[in-house]
Amino acid sequence: METIDNVSIAAHEAVDKIASATNRAAEVIGEKGDQLKNAEQQLMENCRGYVRENPLTSLGIAAAAGFLLSRLLSSR
Repeated sequence: METIDNVSIAAHEAVDKIASATNRAAEVIGEKGDQLKNAEQQLMENCRGYVRENPLTSLGIAAAAGFLLSRLLSSR
């Protein structure tokens, strides 16, 4: 009976360690998600500012990107 108790205690400790590690991983993933969201917002603001300051250049870049994309997709 003592062996079963020891195994049970060890199993509970292992489950607790795994649960703790899982919780920490979830917290880190949540933090990274927030960081990515902030980076995305900053990038969008930078892009909007560039387009406002350089509308003709932005139009040229968009046209070139569209042309290249259409060539890549039409070759398939």
